[in-house]
Amino acid sequence: MSIHTNISEKKYRKLTVQVSLDGFSYAIFDTLNHQVLAVEEVNFNDFSKTNKVEELYWKAFIDNRELTKTYDDVIVIHNNNLNTFVPQALFDDELAGSYLQYHTKVFETDFFTFDAMDNYEMNNVYIPYVNINNYLIDQFGPFDYRHVNSILVSKLLDMSRNVEEKQVFAHFGETHFELVVAQNRKLVLFNSFEYATAADFVYYLLFTAEQLNLNPEHFKLHLLGDISEGSELFRMAYKYVRNVSLLDVSDLQRNNNFSEEKNRKHFILFNS
Repeated sequence: MSIHTNISEKKYRKLTVQVSLDGFSYAIFDTLNHQVLAVEEVNFNDFSKTNKVEELYWKAFIDNRELTKTYDDVIVIHNNNLNTFVPQALFDDELAGSYLQYHTKVFETDFFTFDAMDNYEMNNVYIPYVNINNYLIDQFGPFDYRHVNSILVSKLLDMSRNVEEKQVFAHFGETHFELVVAQNRKLVLFNSFEYATAADFVYYLLFTAEQLNLNPEHFKLHLLGDISEGSELFRMAYKYVRNVSLLDVSDLQRNNNFSEEKNRKHFILFNS
């Protein structure tokens, strides 16, 4: 979406907001120099759970004045696990909801949409936060929106180019993690799991590896998202899988001045 049609009015700034029910994060980009200028996180845990999510966003916008400035482009990324990937050869947009019903509780009133991923011949079908979209339209006007896992999977598939062995990627959020298995830009597996402990993570990881006949002594496991070498998640993974590493984000880091840890945590946001 381009708000400014006159080049003299362009700000060369892009805002990306990654939204969820528990809070949001946002990044500001310099589109002329292709750099990430700022990143912030807003957590709703400190607010009353009785508040409507729209009210929580309204309060956060008052406190974060950067969100009220003018941008050439605004992108909203929906952060939930209400999605599934469907090969384009099997896809019918009029049946979008039916692809989700096997692993997600869906209702007739749900709104379904999808991100076309033409480079990989598949679509990501998902349920966006319609109420949050409606609130943000009032703030920004029209904007483009996508699902977090469209960006995550696209970038990881690109990183698997010319690697013929199956690679396993685990992306961590606060309460759920995504497992992506890629092989030379082909998606072998995607799944999202809720977890409370590092043991939960290892259980799902080893179960998935067993189903795919992946030997923990041989496959490479790359970790990203909200994780560091000092975390219990890393230590537990290292105990059961021989080849474990934090994802190399050096290419991403060239576009900003943030730490490796922050680039891993905001991998999706920075790649938006």
